[in-house]
Amino acid sequence: MYKQRVTQTLTVLAAAGLLAACGSESGSGAADGSRRDSGSDGSGARLTGVRWNIESLTVDGKKQQAPSGTYVRLGGKGGAGGHFGCNGYGADVSVRGDTVRFKPGVHTQMACDDLDFEQSLARTLDGKLKADVADDRLTLTNAQGDTIALTSGPAIPEPPLQGTTWTVDSVGRDDTARPLPKQVAGKARLVFGKDGTVRGNLGCNDVTAKAEPRDGKIVFGTPKTTRMLCQGAKAKTERDLLKLFDGTARYEVKDDSLTLTAQDGTVVTAGAAQQDR
Repeated sequence: MYKQRVTQTLTVLAAAGLLAACGSESGSGAADGSRRDSGSDGSGARLTGVRWNIESLTVDGKKQQAPSGTYVRLGGKGGAGGHFGCNGYGADVSVRGDTVRFKPGVHTQMACDDLDFEQSLARTLDGKLKADVADDRLTLTNAQGDTIALTSGPAIPEPPLQGTTWTVDSVGRDDTARPLPKQVAGKARLVFGKDGTVRGNLGCNDVTAKAEPRDGKIVFGTPKTTRMLCQGAKAKTERDLLKLFDGTARYEVKDDSLTLTAQDGTVVTAGAAQQDR
């Protein structure tokens, strides 16, 4: 069921309550003191707007520790978003009292060595779960008795724009963007340096250019690329990513994701490499 529903990319998780206005690096987590209260009354307010770091998953009595950086955030407008260790996750969600109902939505489709944990996690989050909130801890339990243990603190610092290896997840225009093809997935990446440059790979050729972040925007210079002959999906991905370098792009860093919006409306999302989270 999880694979069948993974049909779109994690392009615009604003609808999932994950992204705010473009052009900033903002802190993760939430300082909502009300979530520290226990009990069922008002639990919906304590659940939403918080980055819940996933600690473990227990299915059929077997407990698995979550990979580093795994989390989910419940938005206040019927959305949820997060990261499952390899891929980004999005869902439609409704909260009533201590009951949370998830309907899987947009996901990235990175080619990962081990997908067992995130597929089990996605299946567990599919449907109606009971939420038990106590202080900074949350336990979600589905109808089968499988549980997810989460904590809201301490907040994990967001990776900086500069110095982080950003692996491109998707490219396109707004809600038409799609995950990178398998031939390119995991290969396209960008690293912004403190010297005002960007280096990386466009899925085929390497690229270097001036890149100066300023007031939520990045002013790009003319890119220089290697001269490998690219065809098919690699060529298309490269052409799309080169649109970023046509002037000035808006950017936002939120949790461990980077969103870049080119002047022509092309949207590129990228995730921080595991070592940078």
